[in-house]
Amino acid sequence: MLDDLRLSGSSRVLFPNANYPNGRTTALQAVLLNTAGGITGGDQFDVSAHAGEGSHLTLTTQAAERAYRSIDVRTGRLDSKLSLAAGARMDWLPQETILFDGAALSRSLTVDMHSTSRFLMVEPMIFGRTAMGETVQAAELFDKITIKRDGHLLFADRVKLSGNVQKHLNRTAIAGGARAMATLLLAAPDADRYLNTLRSHLPQTAGASLIRDGLLFARILAEDSYTLRQSLIPALTYLNGADLPRTWML
Repeated sequence: MLDDLRLSGSSRVLFPNANYPNGRTTALQAVLLNTAGGITGGDQFDVSAHAGEGSHLTLTTQAAERAYRSIDVRTGRLDSKLSLAAGARMDWLPQETILFDGAALSRSLTVDMHSTSRFLMVEPMIFGRTAMGETVQAAELFDKITIKRDGHLLFADRVKLSGNVQKHLNRTAIAGGARAMATLLLAAPDADRYLNTLRSHLPQTAGASLIRDGLLFARILAEDSYTLRQSLIPALTYLNGADLPRTWML
């Protein structure tokens, strides 16, 4: 059940009807849509969502987000703030963000969750479309994820790439030439039971660890978005416990 909804600017949310075998909707699914078609210098987008006590909310996007070339020194911003009450479940399942040459993007995801809640997230990133012959030779990216559980820091991740991004990605210690990557995270009281099976879904260019009690983390590298999806979709479907939103299959 939706308690409240507010929209402004080019941000839209769609609520598709999900059909289940028992005829009931087990989760509220929200599809985020940027009608501007992408993010460029000076743009700012803010997403805020709350899953109430005992509820289940799935957030996804209608298509891949695009960070376009910035025509000046300003940075495009995308800030998302999520919160989960006791016993709530939230699945943060946006599709890929595509970073174009000349882009300047600062993105943050902040999550406040209860110790009894369950949070699943994926953040895929594509560095230029290889099918179009694109290479990200000059761009700025600052990406940060912060998760707190019961008010205490549970997880923090920071990625910063500046200048010739592909040159950085070519370094063995960073990405070994990969042009696509995805971050997977499950924060839940039973996260440890998913580790071994998750690893069986991952390619050699990925790794998964239970980095602390109730926190499972994985990162996947791939040569392009198509190859990334070949391993990402089975892994994400397993952690989700159900088929992904239909927008992922279009």
